[in-house]
Amino acid sequence: MGENNNIMELKETLKDLVFSKSELKKTVFDITKETFELFRSTTRELIGLFHEQCIKEGKNVAFEFTDRGDFEFEVKFAGDILLFMMHTNVFEIPRDHQVMKSPYIREDTTRSYCGAIHIYNFLADSFAYQRDNDLGYMIGRVFVNKEKHYFIEGKRELGMLYTNFNTSVVNQDTVQGIVESAIEYTTNFDLLTPPFDEVKVVSVGEMKNNFDKKSLVTGKRLGFRFQADNE
Repeated sequence: MGENNNIMELKETLKDLVFSKSELKKTVFDITKETFELFRSTTRELIGLFHEQCIKEGKNVAFEFTDRGDFEFEVKFAGDILLFMMHTNVFEIPRDHQVMKSPYIREDTTRSYCGAIHIYNFLADSFAYQRDNDLGYMIGRVFVNKEKHYFIEGKRELGMLYTNFNTSVVNQDTVQGIVESAIEYTTNFDLLTPPFDEVKVVSVGEMKNNFDKKSLVTGKRLGFRFQADNE
């Protein structure tokens, strides 16, 4: 019998593309997870220091750290919650992003593939009273690539706009600085009452339910224009 000449073979270009892209994304994921664990351990230690200082000085301020799974943890202090969340997917930076114009990326385009760690601010009462419609705010997100280089997008008031992607490398000091900046910004980001005309009308249903948690929305800047949202 003659040999079967119809055996399917993988195209080298396709095989190389799939294998190289998969390995790249796995590397970026692993680096991002390692970075997230550094955020977790650093934040836990920092909150512990705050807690010890409160006891030492007799301050009535609660600092609590809570693990919420492999990709999420939170800290609660002074009526606020900071929620740190690692996205499980790997992203490529958009072509029109400022970072893509740097020689660092042009030298190696695979450096533009990043994992993402998001930092959100919520009111502690939103969780305590299960006010599902309350609003939280993303105050920053950290992007990390295969070489542990990172940059941050965030509110200008937070002082978290790091643009030196080519030189900024994740380490203990940089992570601590980011967490401290997030705590400082959250502390200064106060809850403001919305304009009177926007809340002067309340439905019978809302009043009967004693301002039910699913009826009214609370957020730190509800009804106000938050300048940083346009930056």
